[in-house]
Amino acid sequence: MIDLSTTYRGLALKNPIVASASPLCDSVDKIRYLEAHGIAAVVLPSLFEEQLILDSESVDSDLSRGAEAFAESSSFLPELGDYNLGPEGYLELIRKAKRQVSIPIIASLNGVTPGGWVRYAREMEQAGADAIELNIYSLVTDPSRTAAEVEKDYCALVRKLRENLKIPIAVKLSQFFSAVANFASHIDTSGANAIVLFNRFYQPDLDINQLEVVPTITLSHPSELLLRLHWTAVMYGHISADIAVTGGVHRAEDVLKSVMAGASVAMMTSALLQNGVAHLDTVLSGIQQWMEEHEYQSIDQMRGSMSQRNVPDPAMYERANYMRVLSSYALRSPVTRNS
Repeated sequence: MIDLSTTYRGLALKNPIVASASPLCDSVDKIRYLEAHGIAAVVLPSLFEEQLILDSESVDSDLSRGAEAFAESSSFLPELGDYNLGPEGYLELIRKAKRQVSIPIIASLNGVTPGGWVRYAREMEQAGADAIELNIYSLVTDPSRTAAEVEKDYCALVRKLRENLKIPIAVKLSQFFSAVANFASHIDTSGANAIVLFNRFYQPDLDINQLEVVPTITLSHPSELLLRLHWTAVMYGHISADIAVTGGVHRAEDVLKSVMAGASVAMMTSALLQNGVAHLDTVLSGIQQWMEEHEYQSIDQMRGSMSQRNVPDPAMYERANYMRVLSSYALRSPVTRNS
């Protein structure tokens, strides 16, 4: 009997697939549907720092931190009043979900400053959330602000939440830190129970006819998984926190690769939005079939088997891979000239 179970942040999960934050998780009915098709846990859509600011009507110092790139950003805040359910509705969603489903419910906070986070994180915990995902979505545009200052603030935020919460904390990181592995280590020692790799920043486009900056959103592509696999494989065994892969997880083999690189779970959203929630059935059966064919008895047995510390050639995760790829491509595709 193949054992698909795993643990993530101390939570016992029936398999390694978690639904990451999206509209698929914004109601109890949707969460129940995900559960019926085999999802192991869900991350609720993020409660934004800006929503907490609106709720508390304290827009002075916190707002100035978020407006450094665009002075008119405060005009966007009222629109967030309609995003998800707002702070109080968010807590009610947690309560209802905990009563009606058996899978873990992970709340999500999105922002960069402590503000009202501690208060709402504690209220999420009291409402029944099994864990908190700290979604640090910060675009540092002030050229006078150093990387060390940014990292110090993030670690302080994690420590502050860790001091005030009993439930597990995961930190969703950006790929744009200059020393990702080192920063993840500091987040780990600051009290995070898990590291989520990586946040997907949605870049605005430019409308050159209307002279407007236009928000855009694109679903993930399987090619995005490679970056996540790389850093998961590098970090595995070097931090005590669990690792979650998010971004580019579309197929059974993507989940298997994530686990073999060292992840405890693989988070999926875009594939479910594209193919429907029933796609989970295909992915789960594909995982089980592959494990049977390759004589794996459990998820734990394969975890980290292809991490940097366990592969025969660890240099493949470093500079040697860059040189080897360029060389192999040149050999496969020789340049020819027309006579």
